[in-house]
Amino acid sequence: MLQDSIGFIGAGKMGSAIIKGILRAGLVERDRLAASDPIEALGKALVDDTGVRFLRDNVELARSSDIVVLAVKPQVIDAVLQELAGTPLDGKLVVSIAAGVPLARIEGLLPEGTRAVRVMPNTPCLVGAAASAYAGGRWAKDEDLDRVGQILSSVGLAVTVEEHHLDAVTALSGSGPAYVFLFIEALTAGGVQMGLSRDVALKLALQTVYGSAVMARESKEHLAELRDAVTSPAGTTAAGLFALEQGAFRATVMEAVLQATERSEALGRGEH
Repeated sequence: MLQDSIGFIGAGKMGSAIIKGILRAGLVERDRLAASDPIEALGKALVDDTGVRFLRDNVELARSSDIVVLAVKPQVIDAVLQELAGTPLDGKLVVSIAAGVPLARIEGLLPEGTRAVRVMPNTPCLVGAAASAYAGGRWAKDEDLDRVGQILSSVGLAVTVEEHHLDAVTALSGSGPAYVFLFIEALTAGGVQMGLSRDVALKLALQTVYGSAVMARESKEHLAELRDAVTSPAGTTAAGLFALEQGAFRATVMEAVLQATERSEALGRGEH
């Protein structure tokens, strides 16, 4: 259990999901958690769901927290950082989940020496199944990274990476759920096209993707070996895979990750 008080600037989906994960895991006592947000309805919903404290003032939240989590969109993070620039942050840890915003930009707008960690979680943290990566800033300590790792592990998998890899992480696991949802939609639509009811097709598609992911995670075999085990010569799977190759399925997914990485880098440069 952490003894730190943690304040979340931003009570939206991602911030509230992490707060709920922390409480589920028993990582921090409820009275050590707080959040702020300009939208009072979000704060009320969070209080109703979790019982944590809600404040309207970001500066007051930062002053009363050992760890300050910036759970805001990249388009507004500069304004939040400028608001905190005059706040004493000695001994505090600032954690940013704003996609694409580099540590240098965060550190440049905060007092010299501020310890900062940049994090890229993804939306499955809402169901405790996140894939998150994080990197420390120039003044972050090993124990800071350990604490962030514990927080992120309360909502799923967490790994450390070098910061220059976080844009690729944003494109792969950050945006990845959208790619998977689209694939599930397509599988379902294919089943419907071939005569299955939408309800049955969706159930089968969801379980197929879930079961395949669990199998891939737990197996020691290479993904290609697992794929080959399903693919009989001249069989149905071989025909389906041929259709995917004709449609450049693999290259298209790779291109999606590439373009999403470039967009993350653009956000990091302040482009909108």
